Amino acid sequence: MVTRIEKITDETLEEAKKILFSGGVVAIPTETVYGLGGNAFDDDAVKHIFEIKGRPNDNPLIAHVHENYNLKKIIDYDPPYAKKLREAFLPGPLTLVYPSKGRVSPFVSCGLDTLAVRVPSHEGAQAFLRAVDIPVVAPSANLSRHVSPTSAEHVFDDFNGKIPLILDGGNCVGGIESTVCDVTGEVPVILRPGLVTREMIASVVGRCEVASAELKEGERAKSPGMLYKHYSPRCKTLLFPFDEADKARAAYFSEKEKGERAAVLCERSVAEKLCAEGIFVLDLGETEREMAARLYGLLREAEGVADVLIAIEPRKQDGVMAGVMNRLKKACSSRDIAH
Repeated sequence: MVTRIEKITDETLEEAKKILFSGGVVAIPTETVYGLGGNAFDDDAVKHIFEIKGRPNDNPLIAHVHENYNLKKIIDYDPPYAKKLREAFLPGPLTLVYPSKGRVSPFVSCGLDTLAVRVPSHEGAQAFLRAVDIPVVAPSANLSRHVSPTSAEHVFDDFNGKIPLILDGGNCVGGIESTVCDVTGEVPVILRPGLVTREMIASVVGRCEVASAELKEGERAKSPGMLYKHYSPRCKTLLFPFDEADKARAAYFSEKEKGERAAVLCERSVAEKLCAEGIFVLDLGETEREMAARLYGLLREAEGVADVLIAIEPRKQDGVMAGVMNRLKKACSSRDIAH
């Protein structure tokens, strides 16, 4: 199969629509990361996405719809506070988990009676979703556990020869996946942190809880991103707390002495100091949004420039940075966290 990267035009949208309705998969941009889009009503299409990603079959998918789509077609109950959240944050990087009507393929939610739904704000994604006018499952367009893609080229690197078309919508401005919020109970519960924070949600509906990062025994994930090692670059990783930057520095020189290519991933205030010592640095940036937007691109860049990536946690770890820290810790498995 030949994989093409094409700009979004009326012609390529029509081609993408034909691929989707013939049971195929097409990569689409969103404001957060690129996704592998498939028909949410088509069992075979949904199963094919799991297969080509190598995705575990107990890790649910998110259904993407355009901003005027009638949610009553696919959700069973819409609590009043969920409407307030949609009005405040959608289209945007917020996924809401509702009771499902069971209309989409059961493989979307891995047999659960809930359905995660998202309305992306990216103009290209909206144009595609309006063209097909059905729910489209679109997990991140990367091989399972690899770093999520924030450009069409990242998708091509993982799926060249496996999908026919990548719709190129430019680099993603959000950079980390959407916040996932369970709205099946009396109050919203964040299942996966992202750019829409707990504080932002609470300011609209008065209260917001955060699910435990660890699932209880026998508990099933309602959301992607709750299980497994994710977002991982194809190189060794070491992760140090912010207040142990000196140990990260020592680890860098230790790896260099072994003849390894090493790089340090850190926020700008630390990067400037390390650069002055001749250390090769991947600069996450200065602001919360900048660090979120740059994280995945730098993790992918590390694969080409380093045998060992030494990451230093940012100083700030709440708000948007809770999402950044969630991804950074999953990118560095527990065995790679330095103490």
